[in-house]
Amino acid sequence: MSPAPVALTCGEPAGIGPELAVAVWEILRRDVPFFWIGDPAHLPAGSEHRLIDRPDAVHDTTEGGLPVLAHAFDGARVPGMPQPAQAQGVIDVIARAVALAQSGAASAICTLPIHKQALQEGAGFAWPGHTEYLAHLAGADEVVMMLASPQLRVVPATIHIPLSKVPTALTADLLARRIRITHDSLRRQFGVVSPRIAVAGLNPHAGEGGRMGREEIDLIIPVLDALRAEGLDLRGPMSADTMFHAAARAQYDAAICMYHDQALIPIKTLDFDQGVNVTLGLPFIRTSPDHGTAFDIAGTGLANPSSTVAALRMAWNMAKGRSA
Repeated sequence: MSPAPVALTCGEPAGIGPELAVAVWEILRRDVPFFWIGDPAHLPAGSEHRLIDRPDAVHDTTEGGLPVLAHAFDGARVPGMPQPAQAQGVIDVIARAVALAQSGAASAICTLPIHKQALQEGAGFAWPGHTEYLAHLAGADEVVMMLASPQLRVVPATIHIPLSKVPTALTADLLARRIRITHDSLRRQFGVVSPRIAVAGLNPHAGEGGRMGREEIDLIIPVLDALRAEGLDLRGPMSADTMFHAAARAQYDAAICMYHDQALIPIKTLDFDQGVNVTLGLPFIRTSPDHGTAFDIAGTGLANPSSTVAALRMAWNMAKGRSA
């Protein structure tokens, strides 16, 4: 039995989300069943679309344009200029998509980019970002960010903090939780029966036996040893400068890195346009293109749909794997 369709949220109307939704429908209409939640008046002028009243109506036909589950917003879309009155609508669309996923009406959620400042100023948005709000709605205790492409999956143990704060933020408990959530998600959402996880060191050459830092000896190795004793297949700590070439990547299913750039530089170098943000630890599938609202090109038709195409494909493939 085929899974329910994927819900694609509108994101910030003033950004490139509306034009991306139309573009990806033209590319994926026969491959990935999905519907867009948003105000049809915000779609580019002349865009072919059809209103649906329930998600499974997507399966009725691939003709008639982008399937739209209408959600009324206050005011017109102004490309490049967020409207404070529309902030609550953006938030409500996310909540609506989560409700559909939790009810089973949607098999996964793919979220188009939001603009946190606009949501904070226009609607008092109280969460640091999109992911934290999704976790709040889902009642998830902890979520993990993965960047994934056909060539590589990476998880940063620490994310948006200064590099100088990484050594103190990186604790044994944090690292163990990141590894466990990644291991569980590889099995549950990606269909990897026996996950192989590579773990990077923090220091150059993974500390070189303590000559370039002791974090590997004092923190990382004890965590890995304890988790190996539980049956997890872990490799490392590995030197980050030698773990991302093709032969090395063939030896693992995902890599845990110690900080943001250690994880994101290799995947963006290998596959900049195909990288997908996957949130691990939620009770439903959530993917997102790995880019922002791009206000500078909104409304120009220049937005590249590649990452959104990849995000929708990944969400659908994960949903099919879960239902198999």
